[in-house]
Amino acid sequence: MIVTHQKKLAPAGCQVISLSLVVPCFNEEGGLDQLADRLRTLRSTFHQRLDVEVIFVDDGSSDGTWQGLKSRFEHLGWIKLVQHKHNQGITASIRTGFQHASNELVASIDADCTYDPIQVMALVELMTDEVAMVTASPYHPLGEVVGVPKWRLALSRAASFGYAILLGTSLYTYTSCFRLHRKSIMNQLPIRENGFVGIAEMLWQVQKSGGRIVEAPARLTIRKIGFSKMRTIPVILSHLKLMSRILLIRLSKK
Repeated sequence: MIVTHQKKLAPAGCQVISLSLVVPCFNEEGGLDQLADRLRTLRSTFHQRLDVEVIFVDDGSSDGTWQGLKSRFEHLGWIKLVQHKHNQGITASIRTGFQHASNELVASIDADCTYDPIQVMALVELMTDEVAMVTASPYHPLGEVVGVPKWRLALSRAASFGYAILLGTSLYTYTSCFRLHRKSIMNQLPIRENGFVGIAEMLWQVQKSGGRIVEAPARLTIRKIGFSKMRTIPVILSHLKLMSRILLIRLSKK
């Protein structure tokens, strides 16, 4: 049984909260300067409230990502650099980040800054002792989507709608990588999927284990540097496969 009760975070300003931030990177060489700038802004803006360590997981990049990470960050004490020799997928990278995290609270975020890292404070403020996961939600009524192609939004919303029906939950977003987790809980979950679909599986496994999930409204923008690594058709098929697995499990219990 997974226990979600933890010591409740003190109100903002009463103590510094220790946070590990996992950033999976796959062929992100061109966007590293932008990412470094936004992470420094996060640390400087909330230095009185957050003690942030950043864990970069290079997921077998074939460009200069690993060399770029080392040249920019290797000398910084608040940075950890981890490398997969071969590409394993975004969920596998996040789970590797859990293994190297020093803190109980572990956030994950895309390397492309489509979610500005500074928004992580909004997730932290919702993490109380009753909560197992906080997920960022651009589809929340108070969230915002800027410049993202309509077809990408349609696919994401369709997937979230399908998971909402299957899981019987009222979340707006099920596929966002931008989340805050409790490491002690996530390390107990039997995650099978390593790629993009594993993001939805992680949420399902938390819900299945009885953990409470809450949403933080977030702002999602279009990628400004580089390109998405998601292969649309394989990801759609993988979502359908996971949905079928969830449906079979729920039917077998009935």
